[in-house]
Amino acid sequence: MQELELSQIQGFLVRDYKEMKFSKYFLLQIADADKAKIFLKNISKKLTTVSLKNEDSFINIGFTSLGLTALGLHENNLRSFIREFREGMVTPHRQRLLGDCDRNDPKNWNWGGPNNDAIHLMLMLFNNDEEKINFQIQQWRKDFTEYGLKEIFILDGNTFPEDREHFGFREGISQPAIIGSGVTGIKNDNINAGEFVLGYKNEYDVNPDTPLLKVEQGNIKILANDPDGSNQKDLGRNGTYFVLRQLKEDVNGFWNFLNEKTKNEDGSINAQESTKLAAKMMGRWPGGAPLVKFPDKDPGILSDDNDFVYTDTDKDGLKCPFGSHVRRTNPRDNFEETGPAESLQLTKKHRIMRRVRSYGENYTAAATQHTPVNEVGILFGCFNADINRQFEFIQYTWANYPKFKQLYNDPDPFIGVKENPQDGVEQQFTIPQQTTSKYITGLKNFVTVKGGAYFFFPSVTVVEYLGTI
Repeated sequence: MQELELSQIQGFLVRDYKEMKFSKYFLLQIADADKAKIFLKNISKKLTTVSLKNEDSFINIGFTSLGLTALGLHENNLRSFIREFREGMVTPHRQRLLGDCDRNDPKNWNWGGPNNDAIHLMLMLFNNDEEKINFQIQQWRKDFTEYGLKEIFILDGNTFPEDREHFGFREGISQPAIIGSGVTGIKNDNINAGEFVLGYKNEYDVNPDTPLLKVEQGNIKILANDPDGSNQKDLGRNGTYFVLRQLKEDVNGFWNFLNEKTKNEDGSINAQESTKLAAKMMGRWPGGAPLVKFPDKDPGILSDDNDFVYTDTDKDGLKCPFGSHVRRTNPRDNFEETGPAESLQLTKKHRIMRRVRSYGENYTAAATQHTPVNEVGILFGCFNADINRQFEFIQYTWANYPKFKQLYNDPDPFIGVKENPQDGVEQQFTIPQQTTSKYITGLKNFVTVKGGAYFFFPSVTVVEYLGTI
């Protein structure tokens, strides 16, 4: 096992910060690069790392490719970063891949889109005290003005009540654990560090692609050497990539759809059947209990149970449908037609470290309660060392693509449904049964993308280095 340099790795990768109820994500633009570099030298000494666990507040930072350019990183050095990060989230190819069309088109976004001011960096602030975090905001804004940073947008994120997001489901249960990080999961969830952190072996037993310094600039003495022996300096070591997407949730539309599909003969709401259909679509009951263990009735408990597989308990999808959200995005030992061991190994190569916060009012919907006053949604974030093989693969191949397992017209019912499918295309959700499968037709899109970007989260040393170029 490789020993991780935990004091160099930004803490949000390994720790979910759930103890910090409040968070602010400052999306910033570099107006004066020289002043901003002084800010980076200062902030590098204040960043929360994996090994620091007792701060009153947590601080982390990430950069877009435009931000690295604004700081003066040489074009040849920028080219050594992975293509997805360099190009960003809103290229035409990436829009098709992620399904960002119709009302999700980046042209309609509040931030991160082509009609918005460019985002260069994101400063993330976490605190458990609302008064303290509001005071910190005032102090940070003074620093932004002093150090040549322009505030473009601020995202206000909170933890979930009972860890349940606005649609009503318990959030963040199925998470990988990074081997060597100090966090240990169940056997199938322990993943090699290189799937999430640059500079370490991944599930292919190789080091992931890392950005190298092709042209010398700045104080290169503080940088590590390329682990593959090229004699070039490594900008990536102990860094990672962060995907951020602001997703508005139409909880009223979602539960009205379910209630309509499950209503009694007299037209009244059948809350029990509506909740069961929602659970079939998710793969868990609202409280988190997995369908493979409780297929027929909601046990009515809050559960973080993630210790299960599918081949031995539900190979035919009779308990947890193949098209359910949690089964699609983490097929475990029932991936494609390979055997259980091979499936688990393949699935491990497509995991992400989810970091999700709530925005809007604290509201948890249900079949008979689903009308929040204001807009609600989630700040979906995830860490990965290979954006294409991990986040984009999951979104396109497992969520958006309708031909999954034995399914043919079934996108992910939460994040894969198109607003305007092609003529003649029926988007449906299939519930396998012993005789004839049941089909929920006319799926609708209840999630709207409001903004998004790809960020590079460097090591503490590389943040300091960026202040020297």
